[in-house]
Amino acid sequence: MYNYVVFDVETPNRANNRMSAIGISVIENNIITEEFYSLINPETGFDYFNTQLTGIDEDLVSDSPNFAEIWKEIEPLMSRGILAAHNAPFDMGVLKKCLQAYEINWKNYAHYLCTVQVARSCLPGMPHKLNDMCRHYSIDLNHHHAGSDSHAAAEILLNYEKDGFELNKFIRTYKFK
Repeated sequence: MYNYVVFDVETPNRANNRMSAIGISVIENNIITEEFYSLINPETGFDYFNTQLTGIDEDLVSDSPNFAEIWKEIEPLMSRGILAAHNAPFDMGVLKKCLQAYEINWKNYAHYLCTVQVARSCLPGMPHKLNDMCRHYSIDLNHHHAGSDSHAAAEILLNYEKDGFELNKFIRTYKFK
């Protein structure tokens, strides 16, 4: 049994190198023990597509902290376990690019798990998008809201545990440097 830090990010544009929101759900001893959500001022422009998808625009984040400011608050959470996300390579990549852009030195690597990879292996023959997995497990979802998405992915991960999936074989290493 591992502790997991399930997170989801929203991005302002197709460059996917900044965050406009982050949601975090911490799982300890098979229980969601803490949750966090914040808008983030990406200090860059928004694409129409991303704004339509997430509902986040420049006006909404104008008074929000930038990534460096929010990192001071979330770094202790992000360090509490194995990182996990639905389509983790995307979220891990955005995290890495934000750390680099703000010249934040965190760690050389982190262990992570992708809930999509688990689903593809353990639940073949069904769609594996977040909304499909939520429907399968009867989990409420406000899709493309980072707080709701991270909570839903955490619930999916807990369902994998209940279903007896061997999650440790899906843990990978992501290099930040």
